[in-house]
Order: sequence, then structure tokens, then C-alpha cells
Amino acid sequence: MLRINIICIGKIKEKYFTDAIAEYAKRLGAFCKFGMIELAEERIKSNSPNAAQIDEVLAAEGKRILQKVGASDYVAALCIEGKLLSSEELAQTLDGAAIAGKSTVDFIIGGSYGLSKEVKQRADLRLSMSRMTFPHQMARVILSEQIYRAFEISSNGKYHK
Repeated sequence: MLRINIICIGKIKEKYFTDAIAEYAKRLGAFCKFGMIELAEERIKSNSPNAAQIDEVLAAEGKRILQKVGASDYVAALCIEGKLLSSEELAQTLDGAAIAGKSTVDFIIGGSYGLSKEVKQRADLRLSMSRMTFPHQMARVILSEQIYRAFEISSNGKYHK
């Protein structure tokens, strides 16, 4: 059974987001082993950080993210310069990873400054959820729903119309 991880920076504080993710996690249990790996956000001591401070944060967060990624995992990094996929294309991407023998797919959501170049370079896919900007917590909910939708599409389920 395919393992799907969402590796993300920061914790969700709002109960309505955690409840929504828990619902999709329950539904995904029929299709995969689903996990949410939350890593601590790096703190910057300045209210207006400079580029070097931001690079330090990205490097530290990126190092911790990459420690959670297996050498043979399929990695999809969510970033603004990523590729826009339809729900059907996401389903095909997950199917393709499984057919290629990948046992784990990691979706990575960075912190407020994004992802380090090392994480993006490790990614098999750079994925954009939209040209719009979403709060990171909401992005987790939307991504969880889209992963569920992708499995429903692949299994010809009734959820996706």
C-alpha cells in the first residue's frame, strides 16, 4: 500500500483545519497510509529580516525536511513556481509513482518563506496549488482533499464528478 506523507513546517492551531484533515486522513485509509509530519518553524529575531537571515531559515528548515525524505521517495515540493495540475493529472502522477515502484510519496509544504533550493532540487515534481496564495494551514487541508480526490479518480469512485 502506498504511503503518502505531507511534510510541513509549523503546527496547525485552528481546530476546524485539524478536523478537516482528520476527516480526509480517515477517508484516505482505504487507499493508502497517510501521515502528516509537522516540523518546527525556524524563528527569526528580526521583524524585518534581511536576505541572509531568510536564507539561514530556509537552509535550516530544508535540512530538517530532507531528513524526513527517504532516498527512494517520490517528492512533490509545493512552490509558487511549480506546475499547475488538474485533479486528474494529480491522480495520474500518484499512479505513475506507484507504477514506477515508489512506495512513498512526500508532499512538502514550506514555511512562510517557502522552501530551500536544496528541497526544490530534490523534488521529482514542483507543484503549484494555484496562482492564488493560501495560508499554509489551509493548503494542508486543500492538499489532503486533492490527494483523496486523486485516489477516488483512480478507483473510479463517485466522489469526483
